[in-house]
Amino acid sequence: MGRDELQRQSLEAALGDVGNARVEFDDVAGWVASAGAGPEDPLAAEVWVFDAGLSQVLLVRHPWRAWVPPGGKVEPGETPREAARRELREETGLDVDLLDRPAAVCVRSYHPGKPVALGLSYAAIADPAAPLVAEPGQPAAWMSLDHPWESCFPDDLSRIRGHAQWLAGLAAAERPARLRD
Repeated sequence: MGRDELQRQSLEAALGDVGNARVEFDDVAGWVASAGAGPEDPLAAEVWVFDAGLSQVLLVRHPWRAWVPPGGKVEPGETPREAARRELREETGLDVDLLDRPAAVCVRSYHPGKPVALGLSYAAIADPAAPLVAEPGQPAAWMSLDHPWESCFPDDLSRIRGHAQWLAGLAAAERPARLRD
């Protein structure tokens, strides 16, 4: 199978997840409308890893992006979900299951001078006591959702915090009535 066909498979998987994402940011509709027009449609995937209490998120310290969720480029033939899990393993050493529904989708440039990419954000729950094995020069750490962190994507904190609140609401709704009072 050629590279173009592998890229097409990755794009089709991404477009399927776009339709299932809980929220959209930026000009996703515009990106989707022009998908397939260029020689390569850049795709990215990341994971918003929360602790069970939904008060912390796992971030990596990128050399020039500052603190960001683990993630990276979707390789040809790889689904965004597969890329998100791979990047999480590579950048933190964690191998966890992603929640079924994609958390968000956005369009942004991950590098100055590069074209914008469609970025899918997935969510997962992990134990903060689990050992982290970060990539060299890119430490990983748990950050409180109550305090801001330095990032080249200033909207990430509110987006991630909003998703944690949404997950907490789901968990509360699923608890039996006798445990809610």
